[in-house]
Amino acid sequence: MGKLLIVGTVAFDAIETPFGKTDKILGGAATYIGLSASHFGVESGIVSIVGGDFPQKHLDMFHNKNIDASGIEIKKEGKTFFWSGKYHNDLNTRDTLITDLNVLADFNPVVPENFKDCDFLMLGNLHPEVQMSVINQIKKRPKLIVLDTMNFWMDNTMDTLLKVIKKIDVITINDEEARQLSGEYSLVRAAQKIHKMGPKYVVIKKGEHGALLFNNGKVFFAPALPLEEVFDPTGAGDTFAGGFIGYLANTLDISFENMKRAVIYGSNLASFCVEKFGTERMVDLSKEEIQNRLKQFKELTQFEIELN
Repeated sequence: MGKLLIVGTVAFDAIETPFGKTDKILGGAATYIGLSASHFGVESGIVSIVGGDFPQKHLDMFHNKNIDASGIEIKKEGKTFFWSGKYHNDLNTRDTLITDLNVLADFNPVVPENFKDCDFLMLGNLHPEVQMSVINQIKKRPKLIVLDTMNFWMDNTMDTLLKVIKKIDVITINDEEARQLSGEYSLVRAAQKIHKMGPKYVVIKKGEHGALLFNNGKVFFAPALPLEEVFDPTGAGDTFAGGFIGYLANTLDISFENMKRAVIYGSNLASFCVEKFGTERMVDLSKEEIQNRLKQFKELTQFEIELN
């Protein structure tokens, strides 16, 4: 089993969907990634920053999930990163209402000594300079480096982002971001172009339409499980990434065949995330629930056919 380091935001979110709204609740990319990966029993740690307003109970929750929080810097006089958004009726589009960077504005990540030899590195959605700083602090190149990013960084810091992309093994982005990064509408062509930028594997997330995995001309597609209720899509992509890298860190197998399984595990966990607001569903998720839903995934995708 490998050691996993997660870099990303630990934040407060306020969310409004057609089904309700919340005041400030726990959120952030690193939070969702860590909670998702924790279901694989891997030794993991988070590098992030919060303010003095961040409750101890959340840090205790990380500890209880076997997530090392010693890399989360607490700036006592500052405030934690805050994001507020409102989803439209189709839940695929949203408006950002508030983005308060707060302590994140001056974040200089410090990797704890006991994670400088991590086997797996998950670079959550953050400024590419922060991601590069973490890569440079790792003593020996990890077995696998996975990157998540978004169109905001493509619009504003493309040159730095491309330098980071050169150094990674897997990129996980959504279809809109893949098209922007590559300049190609076809996702197959987009993946080919992104391969040339550095990553051996390209994972393109398509929300309720599943996820695609590309590697050297090979393609794998994992559907999203059709759900009766989707309550809040916030964090689903990060939950997917956490399940993906958590499974790989648990199995220590980074072959294309095993990555297919990792994509399924990521999709499986993301399907739980959307059922309640914020991290609520992920905190109380049981092993039995995960296994039962995996069976549903298997039934959804398996079929027998005779080929002449």
